[in-house]
Amino acid sequence: MKMFVDVPTVYLCVDMVDFRKSINGLAALVEAELELPVLSGALFVFCNKGRDKLKLLYWDNTGFALWYKRLDKHKFKWPKLISPSMTLTEQQLHWLLSGYDVIGHSKINVTGKQVL
Repeated sequence: MKMFVDVPTVYLCVDMVDFRKSINGLAALVEAELELPVLSGALFVFCNKGRDKLKLLYWDNTGFALWYKRLDKHKFKWPKLISPSMTLTEQQLHWLLSGYDVIGHSKINVTGKQVL
């Protein structure tokens, strides 16, 4: 199931985040540490230290929305880069949410093929 479709920009916060932070704390982190406009409509993705939880923050023109995902038995494949943030394509976001590594993949075409 695709939760996010036609997202303008997806920013991945590479550093692990204290998950006691909620909307206000994450919004402050986006503006202060990542130096990105939190009200742009972009989607900001954060991971906890254990790499088993994600929070996604975005502004939808009426307010902030916070989406939370916890893996039951596995860990997210979180990239380790020098930059404090990186951008993802919509396809890479769906890979990440499905538990796949987002670095090194190329877009696959499954048109006309049955996906199990």
